[in-house]
Order: sequence, then structure tokens, then C-alpha cells
Amino acid sequence: MNDNGFAEFVTGRYPALVRYGTLLTGDRGHGEDLTQEALVKTHRAWRRLHPDGDPEAYTRQVMVRAAWRAGRRLWRREVPAEQIPDRPVPGDAFDRRDTADAVLAALRSLPAGQRVVLVLRYWAGFSEQEIAAQLGCSAGTVKSRASRAITALGRSGGPLADAFTLSDAGHHQDRRGV
Repeated sequence: MNDNGFAEFVTGRYPALVRYGTLLTGDRGHGEDLTQEALVKTHRAWRRLHPDGDPEAYTRQVMVRAAWRAGRRLWRREVPAEQIPDRPVPGDAFDRRDTADAVLAALRSLPAGQRVVLVLRYWAGFSEQEIAAQLGCSAGTVKSRASRAITALGRSGGPLADAFTLSDAGHHQDRRGV
């Protein structure tokens, strides 16, 4: 198989793809696994994708579909621990790392289908119609999953709950253009 450019693609895009996978799964380790599984499929399709295709879009699509399917499985792999052993005590609540940890914890608390929809909508910036097309579901399913996720985050009592309170639901809808 012609690997022309594949190693460079992986080297250049791996960190960003892992970040994307981490958001989709709610866990860095699972995000890395998701990225690696998607890159295997990208490698298999490389001749079709290089040089005229869009290997990053293909890889992200594979990742989204795998994360979506994982949420439909009844068996869930291991559940990440709430507190990682031997980890420094968090500092300032507004520290960048603490915020990233809070966002990941909030995403991790959601079912995979809701988490995937939120990541695609608010992190990747896709419209509801684009998400529906990518996931092979209706725009109504996308809207209901996003709404349920925002409601759940508002009721969670976690550090981001204030950003998703029920009284702010109208503001979230306005920002989304729903």
C-alpha cells in the first residue's frame, strides 16, 4: 500500500484528533483509542484520500460514528474514576486546566449520544442538519439530545451547572439559533 503522506498526516494532526476524541468520549485514554482506531481505517482508505481527498474530515467522521455507535452498546467499558490517584490538588477554579477538567467531567456525565451531539454542535460548530446527516438520524433527534444534555448539565450540580440552568435555557436556544 502506498503510504505517501500518511505518516506526515498522523504526525501533524494526531494531537488535534486526540483532543477531538477526548471530547467525544469524555476521557483522554478512550479519546486516544478512538483516534487510533479511526487512523487505522484512514490508513486503509489512504489511496482514495490522498492527495485529492480530505483525510482529516474522513478521520473525524469515522471518530464521530464510532463514538455514536459506542453510546448505543449496552455494555460500557470501564468507568473513569472521579479522582485520579497521585494527582495534584486542583488550584484556582478558573485555571485553564481546571476548566478543561470540569468540561470533560461534565461531558463524561452524559450518555454518549448526548455527548457526541454537544461536541459536534458547540465545539465543531456544526448545524443541527449537518449533525443529523453525519449521524444518520433526524434533526429532531439532534435537537432532543442537545436539549436533554443541556437540561442534565443544568441539574448536575457540578461546577458548570450555573452555565446550564433551566432559567438560562432560552438564552442557550437563542445562541444556537434554534
